[in-house]
Amino acid sequence: MYRARMGHVARMMWLLAALLLLPALACAKGADTRNAVLVVGDSLSAAHNIPAASGWVNLLQQRVNQQVKPPPAVINASISGETTAGALTRLPALLEKHRPSVVVIELGGNDALRGLTPAQLRGNLEKMIVASQKAGARVLLLGIDVPPNYGPAYRDRLRQAYAGLASQYKVPLLPFLLEGVALKPGLMQSDGLHPTAAAQPQVLDNVWPLLKPLLKAPAP
Repeated sequence: MYRARMGHVARMMWLLAALLLLPALACAKGADTRNAVLVVGDSLSAAHNIPAASGWVNLLQQRVNQQVKPPPAVINASISGETTAGALTRLPALLEKHRPSVVVIELGGNDALRGLTPAQLRGNLEKMIVASQKAGARVLLLGIDVPPNYGPAYRDRLRQAYAGLASQYKVPLLPFLLEGVALKPGLMQSDGLHPTAAAQPQVLDNVWPLLKPLLKAPAP
């Protein structure tokens, strides 16, 4: 009786595991894993404090499923609280595992919050861009802004860091990911830093015009 009971438990555990995998399998169905889009970001891309299905990266997978044939798999490697230094250490393994054709880099907000200099931020982003391009991926750089209390000089140096990298490495740049979202009532969470679920379609619309051409362009 003990063996029969354990066998029944084992079968139930296997069934549960299979059911848990169904959503992931459904998302991957039809997606071209050989032509993946890798998103490396922080909480702005990790659907912070909103349902994961509402995040702009998940909405991106839905859009490419509709508009790109065959649709590339969108891999979200974003982590809330991530810094450029942390992402830089994770990037080689991500490139090796997923071999993406496009890498979207959305980082810098947490660096600014921690007082990292724009020069340090630029150095880390530069290494990420170079590593991605050496791996054969096209790069899209998503810029950030900081509150006015950081002062105009810091904000200018931050903008120049992103613009300089985009120019030097010939990568498209979205200067401010939250354009049309930041400071608007109902589109930002109570912390004033993270967009609400209602804002995510606008965030995707900000990214899409720059990302779409990269999905079919020849690799550099």
